[in-house]
Amino acid sequence: MRSIWTGSIAFGLVNIPVKLFSAIDEKGLDLDMLDKKDLGHIRFKRINENTGKEVQWENIVKGFEIEGKYVVLTDQDFEKASPEKTKLINLELFTKTEQIDVILFDRAYYVAPAKGGERAFELLEEALKKTGMAGVGSFVLRNKEKPVVLRSAKNILMLHTLRFIHEIRDPSEFETKKIATNKKELDMATGLIKTLEGTFNINQFKDTYTEQLLKLIKAKASGKKLPAAPKVLEKPSTDLVAQLQQSLALHDSRKKALLPEKPSGKSVSKTTSKTVPKKTPKKAKQASKTKKK
Repeated sequence: MRSIWTGSIAFGLVNIPVKLFSAIDEKGLDLDMLDKKDLGHIRFKRINENTGKEVQWENIVKGFEIEGKYVVLTDQDFEKASPEKTKLINLELFTKTEQIDVILFDRAYYVAPAKGGERAFELLEEALKKTGMAGVGSFVLRNKEKPVVLRSAKNILMLHTLRFIHEIRDPSEFETKKIATNKKELDMATGLIKTLEGTFNINQFKDTYTEQLLKLIKAKASGKKLPAAPKVLEKPSTDLVAQLQQSLALHDSRKKALLPEKPSGKSVSKTTSKTVPKKTPKKAKQASKTKKK
């Protein structure tokens, strides 16, 4: 796998050469855009607005507009803006990961040691694991500065990019008007939550939508008639108590259905007594053999 970034992690005066690899491998159906008339592939071209002609990638540059004029930036300009942060992740402090709001987490990367950094890399991983702490710093990736968290996870180092606080929308605009709830409703709601309590395991979640969509595609390809899509009725909850009671009852019935049936003790004992023959004592067997001789 090709690394997406190479540089170093600064841990005090220790400098560790590392490589970053994307931890995400997004799956999904690769759907093409087609012309409805003849199913021809749709292609997007890079067109010069002035000439109307297509421009090749090697002739495309990036620029920033100031007072109607563009300032063109080269790859060297991006590095000059912060040469240190383009190649260095400086761990400025260490903290517990639970102190970091999950809304700040962006993308995840696997960290691997580069040549010459194996021993220091292993030391940092072991130290983070032993203390239960995570390193916090920042660096520049793809011309964008990102705060980062470095942590030990399952004997490897993982780096998570974070979002700046100004990138997070103010939650106050989404706050709802407080409506009084009665004790019975609250007790039943908390009871339902407790009955559904369990240990989180991501393996129990499957991408069933993509599976069903692929089945539909194969059915259409073979000329099979597709069943009508069921209507999804979205009705607001009016009688909360009744719906909570139904939810609890439904959960109990499903729980009972999953329990294995206990076999009857009487039927087992009868069958055993009939089918298992009595054993002949060894002395009796030897006596019968002596008489035959």
